[in-house]
Amino acid sequence: MPSLSLRGLSDQVYEGLRQLAIRNHRSMQEQVRLLIEREVRYSQVGAVERARQWRSVLAGRNFSDLADDIQGVRNR
Repeated sequence: MPSLSLRGLSDQVYEGLRQLAIRNHRSMQEQVRLLIEREVRYSQVGAVERARQWRSVLAGRNFSDLADDIQGVRNR
């Protein structure tokens, strides 16, 4: 599996990553890998195009409030 080494991170960025990893109960390596994978996935044209397609399909539809739906079921 390919690996990557990062150099030149500021102390502030390093500490921010460390704190983020701690909050998410991950190692720093896991946290950085997740951030990179997420960024690459979101930057791919296919994902953006799929989001645009869904927006156009759902445009103009009225979605009810979930709380109202639950209350309606309870009142039956």
